[in-house]
Amino acid sequence: MRIRFQKHAVEGRSPLLDKLYVDHLAKVSDPDTTVEIRTLPSQLYAAELPEELVGFGALGLLFGDYFARVAVSAERDGCAAWISGAGQDPGLAAARVRATIPVVGYGDATWQAARHERHRLGVLGFIPHLVEPVTANIASAGATLASYQVIDDGAVVARALAEDFEPFVREYTAAAERAAKSGAQWLVPAEGIPNEILVHLEIRELCGLPVIDPGGLAIKTAEHLVRLRDLGITARAATGYWCRRPSPDIVAHVEQILEVRS
Repeated sequence: MRIRFQKHAVEGRSPLLDKLYVDHLAKVSDPDTTVEIRTLPSQLYAAELPEELVGFGALGLLFGDYFARVAVSAERDGCAAWISGAGQDPGLAAARVRATIPVVGYGDATWQAARHERHRLGVLGFIPHLVEPVTANIASAGATLASYQVIDDGAVVARALAEDFEPFVREYTAAAERAAKSGAQWLVPAEGIPNEILVHLEIRELCGLPVIDPGGLAIKTAEHLVRLRDLGITARAATGYWCRRPSPDIVAHVEQILEVRS
């Protein structure tokens, strides 16, 4: 099975981060699964990380449209499932309408699992502007948020990508302690980049609480959903406004006519 995993970062800006993603996703996927990692266009931003772009709803909608389109592209290219690797799950709802293959979100897979397990979430993030969309997604999923801790020194993530891990571990441990005191039962990295660092450091527990791996959970969720469909246990609906499929010719025509040209 081929699964396409869409990162919310540009390839090559952090060689360590690129390697962490490849190693991690290969380790958690089944032997018969190929995970194809895709990144944002290189000209989108010049910094090491895209954090300066993700704090605006206006740009979030553009990211969401792009993610939905690449989900459709993954299906047309023969992939069995598509994953949004961004914590705020941009374009997830639209991708689920536009593509017929299983579409999984980094955040949504965890919020759904927490709701099922009835575990209170302690979310640890380093981008303050993502608190609003992530907490809205948690509420929409019906999960319980006990605490959302924003790391005071977000620069520790960039330092960790330069292999200076001690400040990162110190700050995330302190945030985990605050989340534990607020009644959290699961600790969840809000963004994919610190998740890769935590996995790399083999940090599975902080302050007595399990540290969940949303990236790994998204891969296993996608594999599970594909196999359920292959076995005929589940299927995508084909009726109703959001599930009825227009002909490919009509879709191609509308896409072409509505393409925005400068």
